Amino acid sequence: MSFIRSLRAVALATSLAASVSLAACGQKPAPAPEAPVGPTQLFSYEVLTFKPLGLDDKKATYADRAAFTEHVRDTELPKILDLLKIPADQVQTELTPGGYQLETNASLQSAFEADAKTSDLFAAAIGYTFRQWSVLITDFTPEGQGNTAYAVVTFKDHTPSGEEAQAFFQHAAEVNKGLGGGYTAFGHDLYFLNIGDSEGKAYSGLDDATFVAELTKAAQSFKGSPVSVSRSGRVDARFVENDWAKSKTGQDYAKILGPDLTRKLTQLRRQHERDLRKFGAEHHWK
Repeated sequence: MSFIRSLRAVALATSLAASVSLAACGQKPAPAPEAPVGPTQLFSYEVLTFKPLGLDDKKATYADRAAFTEHVRDTELPKILDLLKIPADQVQTELTPGGYQLETNASLQSAFEADAKTSDLFAAAIGYTFRQWSVLITDFTPEGQGNTAYAVVTFKDHTPSGEEAQAFFQHAAEVNKGLGGGYTAFGHDLYFLNIGDSEGKAYSGLDDATFVAELTKAAQSFKGSPVSVSRSGRVDARFVENDWAKSKTGQDYAKILGPDLTRKLTQLRRQHERDLRKFGAEHHWK
């Protein structure tokens, strides 16, 4: 598989099709020994945290959230990749709306070829540095059946804004609360995954067929812009996570990272939090 050059181009090639483009331009470069090549993985995550830093999320507009998230993508993410010895030119990262627990936020989607160990390290580094409870890893071209069902809600005429995506997300959760777990936007599409826990029990409380059926019902009854469930399928998806209520210094991530990486990433996290506090103060998030 080629290295990623565009998250938008792959859409036409697989069942992920029209949205998560992972096609490459030119020939595949030789992989660096430090970053063994594996399946193309999509990492979904946020970079904002509010209450622990004394910031009020209700005062943060989506536009402001997106502006800070873009800054992090362009200035902080390369430093993490460098520490992990992941070649930056092999990673494509896109800023999109993403939903979690009934709230839409600016999110980042990073895609690159990685084996399981590299995937865990990258996810843990992201989660630790940006103080996230979890990072979602998805393989849209799994070997075998795939462990997670997904369905795609497509806006017919345009790419939805963060506010429009949130409106559908809220409506879907009103149709069935099991649809309020989360989604990821790519272009016209909102991806909803029926992710399960370590024992395979879906967090939504819905079996796969019901999950797709309820999402279809939500699309048909939505009063905003025309939408429809355009396709569904199966992927491999899992979380790498840290329970910050119990592991208050990010110990769950640190177990994956090891002491040396944890120490170096702690410096990045402190700088990230200083930058976020400053940005929040300038944009009246207090």
